[in-house]
Amino acid sequence: MLAGDSAGAQLSAQLAAAITDPDVARDLGLEPSLSADALRGVVLNCGIYNVPAMDGAGGLVGWGVQQALWSYTGDRDFVASDAARQMSSLFVVTENFPAAFINGGNADPLTDTQSKPLAAKLSELGVMVDEVFYPDDHTPELGHEYQFDLSLQDARDALDRTITFVRKVTA
Repeated sequence: MLAGDSAGAQLSAQLAAAITDPDVARDLGLEPSLSADALRGVVLNCGIYNVPAMDGAGGLVGWGVQQALWSYTGDRDFVASDAARQMSSLFVVTENFPAAFINGGNADPLTDTQSKPLAAKLSELGVMVDEVFYPDDHTPELGHEYQFDLSLQDARDALDRTITFVRKVTA
């Protein structure tokens, strides 16, 4: 199993893509020590899977995203960079990607632009996907990384679903 939250989810998805596709591994300069058949699943909470889609946000948050991605990619025009493409698992996942548990809150801006598109793409490819998303009008609003606030019933439910998923794919 690989699991991650936020940037950790991006890294877990990228590593899973490299493990399950030799072309992706070669493109990243990796030689995975884990075989594709040994990777049973991934747990992806609140991640970024399409780096170019992060461009264009306004205000201070948008400025921060632009600065961070410029730093990560080494390219001021990060949207067109090879690094942004390599970091965007949405563009490289295949039908060999492992079963995925994908989760995001209704008040997390990454859910609609990142998590839901990855879940849809994997489903289209025939990958087993267990997703936990909430309607826009769900209360309380569930922000980025809501899963860690176990005082929330929704967080406890997400934890139960995560455990059920892991047990299912590792049985």
